Amino acid sequence: MTEKPVLVKKIPTDALTYTNCVVVSEQDFDKGKTKHVTLRKSNNQEFAFSVKFDAGLKSGECGVGVYQRKWAMVSIDEQVFLRSYTVAQKNYIGTITFSVDFRKNVNAPKTVQEPLDSDHMAQELSILFGGQVFTQGMILIFKYFDKKTEKEYLLDLTVKSMEGLGDMNAKQDAEPYKVQIGQLFSNSIIIFDKEEGSMINLIGKSKGKSSYRSIISPDWDFQKLGVGGVDKQFSAIFRRAFTSRLYPPEFTEQLGLKHVRGILLYGPPGTGKTLIARQIGKMLNAREPKIVNGPQILDKYVGESEANIRKLFADAEEEAKRAGANSGLHIIIFDEIDAICKQRGSMAGSSSVHDTVVNQLLSKMDGVDQLNNILVIGMTNRKDMIDEALLRPGRLEVGIEIGLPDEHGRVQILRIHTSRMREYDKIDNDVNLEELAKKTKNFSGAEIEGLVRAAQSIAMNRHVKTSDKVALDEEAVEKLKVCMNDFELALENDIKPAFGRSEESVQKFLRRGYIGWCDEVNDILKKGRLLVEATREPESIGFVTCILSGASGSGKSCIAAKIAKESEFPFIRVFSPADMIGFSEMAKCQALQRAFSDAIKSPLSILFLDDIESILDYSPIGPRFSNLVLQAFRVLLRDPVPEGHRLLVLATSSEREFLEQVGLLKFFDHQIDVPMLTEPQHLLRVMHTSQAFKAEEMQSAVQRLEKIKNGREIVIAVGVKRMLALIDFVRRSEGDRAALLISELESSWSIREKVHEYPYSPT
Repeated sequence: MTEKPVLVKKIPTDALTYTNCVVVSEQDFDKGKTKHVTLRKSNNQEFAFSVKFDAGLKSGECGVGVYQRKWAMVSIDEQVFLRSYTVAQKNYIGTITFSVDFRKNVNAPKTVQEPLDSDHMAQELSILFGGQVFTQGMILIFKYFDKKTEKEYLLDLTVKSMEGLGDMNAKQDAEPYKVQIGQLFSNSIIIFDKEEGSMINLIGKSKGKSSYRSIISPDWDFQKLGVGGVDKQFSAIFRRAFTSRLYPPEFTEQLGLKHVRGILLYGPPGTGKTLIARQIGKMLNAREPKIVNGPQILDKYVGESEANIRKLFADAEEEAKRAGANSGLHIIIFDEIDAICKQRGSMAGSSSVHDTVVNQLLSKMDGVDQLNNILVIGMTNRKDMIDEALLRPGRLEVGIEIGLPDEHGRVQILRIHTSRMREYDKIDNDVNLEELAKKTKNFSGAEIEGLVRAAQSIAMNRHVKTSDKVALDEEAVEKLKVCMNDFELALENDIKPAFGRSEESVQKFLRRGYIGWCDEVNDILKKGRLLVEATREPESIGFVTCILSGASGSGKSCIAAKIAKESEFPFIRVFSPADMIGFSEMAKCQALQRAFSDAIKSPLSILFLDDIESILDYSPIGPRFSNLVLQAFRVLLRDPVPEGHRLLVLATSSEREFLEQVGLLKFFDHQIDVPMLTEPQHLLRVMHTSQAFKAEEMQSAVQRLEKIKNGREIVIAVGVKRMLALIDFVRRSEGDRAALLISELESSWSIREKVHEYPYSPT
């Protein structure tokens, strides 16, 4: 745009005096496009100002305040030249430093007064002058109202220095650069330096010099803030929630952009959701975050719960009314948000407190009067419990799963929790954090912290004497070092991951060990290993289901447990009827859903469903079964797992025919029949493997079987579990133990003569 010659006039109204702007006429400049101008004097000196429009000025006139005239050294009726000015991105202000003092001869005190809060001053200045351009050396007047003392001050400000915000993609450690003309916006860092000999007394972070040069603190590295293993998640949070807030308000207005107002952090307990939310407040140069636990919102008095929600948003609303687009960011953090934002209509009772709280929160976040200066961060372990309306765009639209850390993340977390020990040389050189990270699969951040504490307690216990009385070794503090063995003992005895392997539950099926009593059983085990590899295969769908069926006591559970244990999957969960004694049908369905939900939180999981017909409450008399649980099985067995997660479901059943009748068998990809002991060599192999019999007793067993046969056709049908129980029974007996064993099998009809059936004939 070409320059416009104008005459300098006084500011038309008192309200415009303290705006630090040049006032122009709409006849000279386009109100919709012109935000800033440069003022050039006849000697070619140029000064940059933001503009205001006023109908009181004629074409060819511009209003310049007394303080601005003093700085630019222009007088009334002097001719100057104005030109529209656009601020380049490189001139966005990252940090601006003002020298500050009381306005002389107006309200300068004789003695040092109560301190002024520099942080609050920075907020007010950002609201008043946000979006304006500033020039190195500019003089302006700042009318500041101190809420604490309820006094108003006129403060002299001079721009001492400005640093550019720079390229949004620049590295955090890039060297700052100076700018001569820059534009201030709500997230710019404002610093106040008092002049020498001044009576002004400042407190707060905005006082004095600062190393900050960006709206994101330069030390935002989560490892320094005590959070590890969430690099990818934080990148997603930053991209969705904070990148748009780096740009000045008029830029986002040009895009018609509304900032993200809500983030939901969800995932297993102990993964660092609450810690991340707290540190987000520290890493941002925003208003002090408000952190509230969900249950704290609820109140026994009618209407108080909703009022508590309104109070959280009151400051943001008040500032939005005063500052508009220049308002700073207000962060509200809800821990355990599922406590107050349950699905509406799901809570019994007439009061419906939870419903009205959800309604109030929805209206505040995205109601008729929308706020663009808030960021609500919710945290929960149960995303499924939260009302769906709260998760749509405009509300908690960014859902970030904070899952169990991977190996790299576990190394980061271990470094964080051992950094202090390393600093004071209290950790032995043999401690290998990479090795520990491999051994702590499916550990959450909280569990890794617990592991470090457990290792520390083991190390401290070494230096405690307990012979006669408990006493501390005199040189314990100097001697104490946590070594690798301390961590291994803690892993073995003290700390077990909530989403880890159910070693005790699996081991109870392998108490007698696995016995491969025939080639067919060994082939089943080989097929189980192939199922594990198919689940692990990156190119597969990652969801494999298999059912092992056979007579009661045939060793189905032992084989399934053997497959699970050999898989080395970090998550193994056993779901058996013994865990649900007394459960209602609804409680069983919920437990089933929780088991599948927990399984898919781990990258590699095995879910072992033992005795599936008992879970279904099957009874051969009637017959009877739970249709509600059956439908739950049908849904869960065909619901695909999320991308990046892999699940193998192993089930066992003694009632294959029943499962086929109710249509559940077809929901398993693989169906394997587990045989019983049906040959004499099967019995002998189990007897030999048990190591309970001598060679001559084994020979006696062969002879006993031949005697039973004696030319007849016999049938052998015994489960390996029954066989092992009988071996335990005869193990301590006197005399011929093998003969006693065969006799017991014969008396229980496990060995019997085959009965031939002939066609019925009326004759």
